[in-house]
Amino acid sequence: MTAALDDGPAIALFMPAPGQWRMHGDAPAKIDFWRRNLEDLGLCLAALNVPLKFCAIEDWSRASEALAGFCRRHDVRAVHVNAEWGVNERRRDASVAERLARDGIQWTTHHGATLLRPGTITTGKGECYKVFTPYARVCRERLAAAPPRPGPEPRPQSRMPAPPDPIPSLNAMLGDAADAHGAPRAQPGHAPRPDEARNAVAGETPHTGDALRALWPAGADAAARRLDDFIEVSIDRYQENRDLPGVDGTSRLSPYLAAGVISPGACLRAALSANHGEMDSGRVGIRGWITELLWREFYLHLLAAHPALSMHRPMRPETEAIPWRDADDDWQAWRAGRTGFPIIDAAMRQLAAMGWMHNRLRMMTAMFLSKNLLLDWRKGEAWFMAHLIDGDLASNNGGWQWSASTGTDAVPYFRVFNPETQSRKFDPRGRFLRHWLPELADLDDRDIHAPSDAQRAARGYPARIVDLRASRLRAIEAYAGVSKKAGG
Repeated sequence: MTAALDDGPAIALFMPAPGQWRMHGDAPAKIDFWRRNLEDLGLCLAALNVPLKFCAIEDWSRASEALAGFCRRHDVRAVHVNAEWGVNERRRDASVAERLARDGIQWTTHHGATLLRPGTITTGKGECYKVFTPYARVCRERLAAAPPRPGPEPRPQSRMPAPPDPIPSLNAMLGDAADAHGAPRAQPGHAPRPDEARNAVAGETPHTGDALRALWPAGADAAARRLDDFIEVSIDRYQENRDLPGVDGTSRLSPYLAAGVISPGACLRAALSANHGEMDSGRVGIRGWITELLWREFYLHLLAAHPALSMHRPMRPETEAIPWRDADDDWQAWRAGRTGFPIIDAAMRQLAAMGWMHNRLRMMTAMFLSKNLLLDWRKGEAWFMAHLIDGDLASNNGGWQWSASTGTDAVPYFRVFNPETQSRKFDPRGRFLRHWLPELADLDDRDIHAPSDAQRAARGYPARIVDLRASRLRAIEAYAGVSKKAGG
């Protein structure tokens, strides 16, 4: 914005593209979050005498001509944008830049969504790193030497060059009433109580939008307050609490980062400021959180370097040959949180209720689907994107490929999390389980992680849909067979 204001007079433009968002399977909760943040952005821009305009299109195939027409109507001679790294986004931007060039309109790309521009962190051979540890080491060295600096505060224009447009309605932002799977579109703000979530499939719970919106307030000020509170209150215990789903131990900034409401640079500056500028020493919790920021960067850099990741392809080509099962009953049970494994079911109900899932649980549920159930990880990846308020292509894809052992820096295929062991380790007193599985709340701290058949029957809780030992062996054999054929 500052660069555009320097070129001024400036107009801000947002192009809703509901058809494109449906093709991408973006969650209604996420689109609602975008809209709420646009309301806040419009107010902030108005204080700078910058109007927020809208130019709706169905999908990005129409972006070039639509933007060219907007520029003609408003006598725009330069366009400033922030880089995006998905393959469709890059194709869109290349097409738009080419079209605007024909009209003599300058196209300038900025890089505020990453700490370091993708393509600038490479191996000695000039290639993108495929393993996180050496990648993170180089990032830390670069960032320690030249941490990202905040840009100058934008100065208001003397007058508003055009009137602002009204914010589009949520229905206009969502477009068609069916989601990418052809099912009724989930209410964007649904947030069922734990008892309502008991038998819930995401998207089939009562609409209580205010509850979800209260969990994720919109606006840059809300994001800044959440960052400040995390740094001041929680970050010193981050390393010990970050894997405990029953504890509010994470920053919960991911929706704001995914929507561009707060930048990773602002997050890193806050962490470094609280750690006396130290990247690799000082407070353990801060160092751990910086590592998580770098994981986000790593997945973005991989997405930029490997367009196939945007097209449902695994990083390890040989894993295309894994004999995924066609088991609709198992798929439906996983989606509904009715697998018979409490930690998996509680996690899926959290996703249905909050549009968000704790990161440790994302790994557990993804590995359970792709290994214990031997169902194609891409189905789970799409399901998450269709329900996450913080749905981010790079992070979601990276996390799923890590868990499914199809990615470049993936967990070894023979490592299969035992959900009951994981549950006892990370939710030892069953605090998280009791919140989301009220039917099991009266069980003791031992039994709640793996109820007996009699306990299940008495409480209406389902039997396990799979045997852990047998399913683990089945997955290892399937992956090993593919690895052997590939010569791995």
